[in-house]
Amino acid sequence: MSREPKKGWVKLSHKLEYACRVLGQLGCSYGQEKMAHIEVLAAAESIPANYLVQILNELRGAGLIVSKRGKQGGYALARAPKKIALIEIVEAVDPELLERNFQDQGHSGARVASIWSEVADCFETKLREYSLEDFIVQGADPGMYYI
Repeated sequence: MSREPKKGWVKLSHKLEYACRVLGQLGCSYGQEKMAHIEVLAAAESIPANYLVQILNELRGAGLIVSKRGKQGGYALARAPKKIALIEIVEAVDPELLERNFQDQGHSGARVASIWSEVADCFETKLREYSLEDFIVQGADPGMYYI
């Protein structure tokens, strides 16, 4: 019995997916001195606002975004989208995705660990190649999402 391989075999957490989406949303207005309100970001990306608060706090802690309190406050990127590597986003909100726990016990363990380490190296290399700029939807009207 042959099984068709599943496409997209990397299982992303909702947290990482939401982080990429909200950062892409913030990237649309980078350089425009606009601060995005959490309610607007949550609605634009269909993310529960209470969960988004946690994600934004982690992104701020990692230095990827800045925040400002008050009526004119909100969230914005800390630097240009092309200067934020995908691996930084992963490290900020889902570092377990990068953990390696390959064991080299048993007769085949060393070879299995070696192959999976090579796959992990390729994965990390790819994460370094992409930047937040790659997530930004071109042609989007960033003004319609921000107050």
